[in-house]
Amino acid sequence: MDINTKKIKKNAYRVTKERGKTALRIRVPGGHLEVKYFDIIKEIAEKFGDGSVHITIRQGFEVPGIDFDKIPKINRMIAPIIQGLELDYGVNIEEVEQGYPAAGTRNVSACIGNKVCPFANYNTTDLAIKIEKSIFPNDRHVKIACTGCPNDCIKAHMQDFGIIGQVEPVYDASRCVGCEACVKNCKKRVTGALRMENYKVKRDEDRCLGCGECILKCPTGAWSRNPEKFFRVVIMGRTGKRNPRLAETFLEWVDEATVIKIIQNTYDFIESYIDKEAPGGKEHIGYIVDRAGYYTFKEYALKDVTLGPKAKVAQYIDFGGYKYERNVYFDKNSK
Repeated sequence: MDINTKKIKKNAYRVTKERGKTALRIRVPGGHLEVKYFDIIKEIAEKFGDGSVHITIRQGFEVPGIDFDKIPKINRMIAPIIQGLELDYGVNIEEVEQGYPAAGTRNVSACIGNKVCPFANYNTTDLAIKIEKSIFPNDRHVKIACTGCPNDCIKAHMQDFGIIGQVEPVYDASRCVGCEACVKNCKKRVTGALRMENYKVKRDEDRCLGCGECILKCPTGAWSRNPEKFFRVVIMGRTGKRNPRLAETFLEWVDEATVIKIIQNTYDFIESYIDKEAPGGKEHIGYIVDRAGYYTFKEYALKDVTLGPKAKVAQYIDFGGYKYERNVYFDKNSK
């Protein structure tokens, strides 16, 4: 078969193990999709696929079992979904009937956020869509996830960028009855950032994650939310074969504008330092940072960024992780 696989992949179709068959990948920014589009996905799966839909780890839909020669027709069918990205979210996509213009930057995923979850500190879908608007379409391989609180249900620590919601708890000592509900919860479930002193609560700002659980636990409303939204940004987490690792904290107590700007700046960093001989022109950003160095990445990421008075920046990050050097972990002679 005379198939331009590079073009197919860029158009958001997968090269599968079944000869002559492909799989369509549908973006769902923030994990949120209007149900009016479900009929389109169902029709494609039933008429041109194998009748099934796979929900990907990044919250998109994948429709397998499609013949390669049906791609142009399917692209026209999904035009309303792609146009929805443009009309509903402001994502700039030209020629919507040609299908997705890029697939390198993965779907921006998100937990359910504060629309539903009492622990979430912000509207994760809303931020995911804003990030999608600022970076898509793009061919560079970048993974981003938004999670509402440090519980990290979306697994932000396994992404290139994980955006974790933070809230600054405001304490009204006049409403506190000294029940210690917040202190006990923080000690058992969080970081032990709260302690009792002269029958009132003291918060250690260096240990506080900004999870907001003290606010939820207080029976008298002594804790309230600073209405300003803050975020912790963790970076360069990954799976893979060479050096899997969890993301590490890069920024704390930053605002939404900073989050979006540092992600945009990172694409300039990638263009400057990507391995030009990388297979298929694709290189995981974490390996680029490893090669260029954290300080170089930080310089690019923070270019033209104005940090707020509460913001914290990691001075150095030792990413670590582990490598598949099996002789380190296993004794070949042991039984």
